[in-house]
Amino acid sequence: MKDKKAITIKTLNKSNVWDIQENDVFRMWEAVEKDADLKDNMRHYTDIIKTAFEVEDIKVDKPIVIEKLEQRGFKVGTIKVDEQNSYKVAIKKRAIMRVTDLTYENVGHISAAKLVEVLERNFGGGWESLPQSIQDIILSAFDISTTTLPSDRLHKAGGLYEKKVNDGYEVLEIPKGSWTEAIFVKEKPEDEPKPVMETTKSSNDDYEGEESDEEKEEDLPEDNDHQDEDEDEDDDTFDDDKLTEESYRTTYETNPDDLNYEAEEISDDSEGDY
Repeated sequence: MKDKKAITIKTLNKSNVWDIQENDVFRMWEAVEKDADLKDNMRHYTDIIKTAFEVEDIKVDKPIVIEKLEQRGFKVGTIKVDEQNSYKVAIKKRAIMRVTDLTYENVGHISAAKLVEVLERNFGGGWESLPQSIQDIILSAFDISTTTLPSDRLHKAGGLYEKKVNDGYEVLEIPKGSWTEAIFVKEKPEDEPKPVMETTKSSNDDYEGEESDEEKEEDLPEDNDHQDEDEDEDDDTFDDDKLTEESYRTTYETNPDDLNYEAEEISDDSEGDY
C-alpha cells in the first residue's frame, strides 16, 4: 500500500479518502465546524466521504438503534450544526470484498495481499476470466503476471514461482485439474507509467511511418534519374552471354490431364491430314 500522507479536509479527494478511517472522518468534520468558510462547503466534503464510507443519519437516537449499527461495524459520532443543534451520524468504511468493488480511485490504496484476497474470493476461471475493465483497473496500480504449469512442477526450485516470490510478489494459486495457474501480484512504484501510456501507438502510426520513409526516398530525384539512365543503357545492350536456357523457360499453370488430352487431339488431326 502506498505511504499514507497527512490528509486534511482541504486536501481530501475521491482518491485519498480511501486512506482514512472513521475516526479521521469525525476529526475532519470537527475542523469544518470550527471554520465558517469550510462549513459552507460541508455538503461537498460529505459527498467525497460518501464515495468511500457508508453514512447514515441517526434519526432515532436510542441505545438499541446505536447498538445495532455498531454490530454492523458502524462508528457513531456527533456533528454540531451550531451551538444549539447537533445530530448523530453512523459511518463505516466501504469494504472491498469483490472485484466489482474495485475502482481507479481505490485500487491504489490496497495492498497486494489484499488484492490477492479479493481475487481469491471471486475467482474460478483464472486471470483471463476477469472482464477487461476490471483487468485495466488492477493493472493501473499493480504488476500482474501469470503462469500455468503442472501442479507438481509449479514449485520447482529455481523456477519462476520461486523467483517471483523472492522479488516480492504475492501469489494466488488456482487449481485446474492436474495443472495450476499462478497469478503474481506486486504493487507498482508510484512513478511508474500506466500501461495505457505504453500502448498508445497504433498500427496506423507504423504505416504512416513507413510512408514517410518512402517519401524521403522520393526526395532524391538525381539518384533516380541516374538509375533510369543506367536501366535504359542496360536495355539497349545485348549480351550473348546472358542468353541461356533460362531465357526460354515458359511455365503453364495447366492441369497435366488437359495437356495430355490436347496432345491426343493434335496427334489425331495430324494423322488425318496424311
